[in-house]
This record gives sequence, structure tokens and C-alpha cells, in this order.
Amino acid sequence: MTSLLAFLYRLINLCRKELLAVLKDPSSRVILITPALVQSFLFGYAANFDLINVPYAVLDQSNTAHSRALLTRVDGTGVFHRVATLHGSDEIAGLIGNGKALLALHFPPDFEERLNGGDPAPLQLIVDGRNSATANAAVGYVNAIAGSYNAELNPQTQLPVQVESRAWYNPNLETRWIIMPAMIAALSMIQTLMLTALSVAREREQGTFDQLLVTPHTPLEILLSKALPSILIGLVQSSLVLIVARFWFGIPMAGSPLTLYAGLLMFTIACVGIGLSISAVSANMHQAMLYTFVLIMPMMLLSGLATPVANMPDAMQIATYANPLRFGIHMVRRVYLENIGLADMVPDLIPLLVMALVTLPLAAWLFRHRLV
Repeated sequence: MTSLLAFLYRLINLCRKELLAVLKDPSSRVILITPALVQSFLFGYAANFDLINVPYAVLDQSNTAHSRALLTRVDGTGVFHRVATLHGSDEIAGLIGNGKALLALHFPPDFEERLNGGDPAPLQLIVDGRNSATANAAVGYVNAIAGSYNAELNPQTQLPVQVESRAWYNPNLETRWIIMPAMIAALSMIQTLMLTALSVAREREQGTFDQLLVTPHTPLEILLSKALPSILIGLVQSSLVLIVARFWFGIPMAGSPLTLYAGLLMFTIACVGIGLSISAVSANMHQAMLYTFVLIMPMMLLSGLATPVANMPDAMQIATYANPLRFGIHMVRRVYLENIGLADMVPDLIPLLVMALVTLPLAAWLFRHRLV
């Protein structure tokens, strides 16, 4: 019992030293808090694939009741905003090319004549493929408007089966509801990796690492003193993003905060293991930052943050199993939006546990050999 108390006493003192090294500098405190808040607002407002403002142009060579009725429906959605009425097809390329219009509607001269004659009446839709996500959504919207207009013109041809869709977990299909829960894990991981990767490298550059070598502390105690403050700071940063998502953007949280933090704790431990491994092999802060930046971008791309993992090639899907962010984002989204329990989190917790069991002993081994 005496040895355990002595171990805890030494560990608490080392953790206190690490926290003071990070928090005593006002600029360090700003760096730990401000980026997480700023990036939360940036992702919440800027990362938006919702169809809310579609500038379009019209080339109506028919100029008849049917073409005007369709255009009235398009304008009445509140989503499509006409920016130009064209007089020739040669004007389309310029408007779409300079980004002033996302799409152009072209009614041919015989549009109404074909409709009245019972023949198919083509309505040409030219879209800007450089913004494929919004363009596809806009095309689907126009198709729905044209389908509704067709049903009114020919009610006898209306099919008896009508599709009524309902979205679970995100009723209005808002991008923000998908992005912000993911940011709870992603932004915390970036800061945690950077903080742990710089911890030992910073001491080597400042010369305090040699002083640490002559203390009676064991390599395990030193490793834990580097890990625990980073885990605490990572959870605090996750909390900041959670507060922004819940109370600023008003995204309701369906799950339990205790369940969420249990998953975030395991996720943060796995990230700290990776960061400490980077710190152990880095000779200076420059190397630690370089290694961290090299890892962050692939981890973000392979996480499922912007594109589903199932859409990736098979080789990339296999690579995601070594990425803690993939499981962290999936876990946080399910807790936040689906209200899952701890039992449902097991498929995500097990890979994170395996990563922690691999990276933390690896960091300890590397750390011990750098101490000797």
C-alpha cells in the first residue's frame, strides 16, 4: 500500500508538471481553446452540402404557358434563384463557367407543341459538374418538379404506387447534423495528437529532458504523466465542440452523455498512444510536427467524415481499420443521433482498445530505449 501511494504521489506530481508546462503560458491556453471553437463554427457554417441557394439561368425559346408554368414552380421553391434570362445558347457557357449560375434551363421552341401533341417534350438541363454534390441534388429537385407537373397534365397516367420518404435520425437531411457530431472526435484528435507528439520533443529542445533522466521516476511513470494530461485536455476539447453543436447550432442529442464520454475516453487513449509513439521517435519539435501533419490528412480522409467508408476501394477500407478516427466518428454519430448504448458501441470500442494496447506499449518501449 505504501509503494502504491508513493507511485500515485509521484505520478500526480509529474502530471501537475505537464499541465503547468502546457497551461502556464497564456498563448498556449489560447491555442488549446480557440482553434477548437473557431473550427467548430467554420465546419458548422461552411461545410454545408444542403440545397439552399441554387442560382440558375433560363433560355426559354418556347415562351409559352407551359414553360412559364414550369418556371413559376421552380422559382416558387425558394431554393432556385434566377440570375439571368438568356437569349441564345452561346450565353450559357459564360454564366456557368464563371460560377454565376449552377445550372441552366433550356426550353426548345417546340416545347408546348410537343406537349399538346402528346409527344415527349425535352427540357434541357445544363449543370456545373465542378460542384457535383449540389448539382446532383439540384437535378433531382428539377426532376421532381417536372414529374409533379406531368402528373397534373396527365392524371390518368399517374402510377398507383407513390413513394413517401422519411429520414431517420436527421429529419431534414441537414449536413450540419452529420458534420458537427463528427467534429467532436475529429477536432479533439488533431489537438491531442499534436500535444502528445510535442511533449517529449519539447523537453529535449528545452533541455529539461536530461533533468528528467536523473529523477527516481520510472519510464512507466513518465509515460503515464505524458498520457493523462493529454487525455484530459482531449476530453475538454471534445466538450467544447459538443457545447457548440448542442447549444449554438441546436442539434439535439439523442444519446446519453455518459455513454458518449465513455466512448470518447477510449478514443482519446488510442490517439494519445499514437501521439506518444510519434513523440518517442522524434528528436525535436520540428520532426514531431512533421510526422503529425503527415498522419493527420490520411486519417481525416479515411475516417468517413466526408465520404462513407463503404464507398472507398477495398484496399482503402482495409486501411481504415488502423485509423482510430474512423471508429471515433462512427461511435460519436451513433450515440449523438441514434441513442445507442454501451453494448452497441462494442464493435467500435474493440478496435480502439486494440490500437491502445498496441500503441501505448510501443510508445513505452520506444520511450524506455530513448531514456537508456
